Amino acid sequence: MTKTIQCISPIDGSLYAERPVLPLDDAKAAVARAEAAQGAWAALTLDQRIAKVQAGLAALNAMQDQVVKELAWQMGRPTRYGGEFGGMNERADYMASIAADALAPVIVEDSDRFERRIERAPHGVVFVIAPWNYPYMTAINTVVPALIAGNAVVLKHASQTPLVGERLAEALHAGGVPKDIFQNLFLDHQTTEALIAGGAFGFVNFTGSVGGGKAIERAAAGTFTALGLELGGKDPAYVMEDADLDWAVDTLMDGAMFNAGQCCCGIERIYVAASLYDSFVEKAVAWVNALTLGNPLDGATTLGPMAQARFAKTVRAQVDEAVAAGARQLIDPALFPADDGGAYLAPKLLVDVDHSMRVMREESFGPVVGIMPVTDDAEALRLMNDSDYGLTASLWTQDPDRAWAIARQIETGTVFLNRADYLDPAVCWTGCKDTGRGAALSALGFHAVTRPRSFHFRKVKS
Repeated sequence: MTKTIQCISPIDGSLYAERPVLPLDDAKAAVARAEAAQGAWAALTLDQRIAKVQAGLAALNAMQDQVVKELAWQMGRPTRYGGEFGGMNERADYMASIAADALAPVIVEDSDRFERRIERAPHGVVFVIAPWNYPYMTAINTVVPALIAGNAVVLKHASQTPLVGERLAEALHAGGVPKDIFQNLFLDHQTTEALIAGGAFGFVNFTGSVGGGKAIERAAAGTFTALGLELGGKDPAYVMEDADLDWAVDTLMDGAMFNAGQCCCGIERIYVAASLYDSFVEKAVAWVNALTLGNPLDGATTLGPMAQARFAKTVRAQVDEAVAAGARQLIDPALFPADDGGAYLAPKLLVDVDHSMRVMREESFGPVVGIMPVTDDAEALRLMNDSDYGLTASLWTQDPDRAWAIARQIETGTVFLNRADYLDPAVCWTGCKDTGRGAALSALGFHAVTRPRSFHFRKVKS
C-alpha cells in the first residue's frame, strides 16, 4: 500500500488533498538530478537567474485568486486578507535588488603582482523544509536567494499545505527555472532524515518546531552540512508608560490574533507599565471582542480556524491550566459561537497570569495572549528574558534612547520599536536560544546560501 501525505482541511475536517510519498531511492535520484543540473544554472549570469526567478514569481502572482482559496482550505486563513502576496513580493523584490552587492567579491588586492579576493560560491543543492503557517513567505525567504545565488533547490513542504509546493514549482518552471533546478518533493520524515544523514545537501533550511530542529541536527551530525534553523517563539512586548496606547493595542492585538495566532513572531505575552495596565486591558478586550470567528471563505470572517484541531487542543489546555492556577479569561465565549471545541477556537485574553503558567512560558501558537503589569524597566527586562526562546521582542515608548538601552539587553534575534510581527527583508531574520540559529533575508541571507571561496593569485612575470 502506497504511503500518502494528507491535508485535512480545518474548514470542515474533510480530506482536501492527498499525495503519495516519494520512496527513498526516487528521492535520491531527484537530488542527483538537481546536483547534475546545478552547474549549468550557476553558469548563467546573475541577471539571467534573477530574471527567471522574477518571471516565476510573476506567474505565481497571476494565480492569486486560486492560491488564496487554497490557503483557506489548507490552513484556515480568511480569504479577505488576500494570501501572502504583499509580504512575499516585498521580500523577493528586495532580495533580487541587493543580490549583486551581497554576492559581489571582496577585492583585497588587484595589482600587477597579486590578485587576492573572496567570492561567494553556491552550496550546490539547498534543501528547504517549509512550514504551513506562512507557507509562501517562509519558503520564499530561502528559495529566492538560493536560486539567485546559483543553487539548485529541493523543497519539502509541510503536509498541511501540500499544494503550496506544487504552485511554487508550477510558477517557477513557467518563469524559466529548469525543472531539475527547483523540485517540490513529497517526503516523509524517515526519507527526509535519510537524505540529510547521507550528506545529500550543501545547506538545509528548516522552519518548524524545536523538536523538528533537533531531529534535523541529529540527522546532519557528522556530515558537516550547513544548517539554518528557525524554531519556536514566545515573543514578548513591553508597553511603557509613555506609549501611544491606541496604536500599541491595535498593533499588539493584531500581532497576537492574526492568522489565528499562528505566527512565528506573533505576540504571545505582553508586559504593561502599571499606570497604563487597566486602560490597555480594557482597550484590548474591546479589540478582541470585535473579531469574527468563522469560515475563512466568508468575507466577514476576521479569525479563521486553527490549522488542526490538535493545535487548538494545546491552546485550550494551556488556558485551562492557567485559569485553574488563578488566571482570568476576559473574552466572553458567547461572542464567538463558531467555537466548536475543535479547530475553531475563540480568542483568549488572560490576566492575573505569571511565569509559573505554561501559557506564559511555552509556545502557544494560537489566538491567546497573557498580559501582566510591571513596575519598571528592570522587571520588564527580566520577564522578557525569562524564556527558552528568542525570536523577536517589541518595545513601546516615545523615547528611543530608553528603547536602545533596553533593546541591547534583550535575548532575542530582532527588537522592534512601536511595531511588531513583521519581517523587514533589509535586516537579518535570526534568533537565539531554542529559537534556533542561522540567518535569512538581508545580505546575510545570501551568505547563508553560499560559502566563501578565497583566491590568492601570484602573477608570474616573464
